Amino acid sequence: MDKEKKTKTVGEGVSFERIRRITGYLVGTVDRFNNAKKSEVQDRVKHTGAK
Repeated sequence: MDKEKKTKTVGEGVSFERIRRITGYLVGTVDRFNNAKKSEVQDRVKHTGAK
């Protein structure tokens, strides 16, 4: 009988939520921010990781 080797990817099936530090607060979303704080988020420089 031929056994099939199963491989599992690390983190497979695990949900991930991005948490950011904005204006001193740890947040997942900016839904509850007022217009001034939302504007600050948009004005920030976005950095990407080197690949």
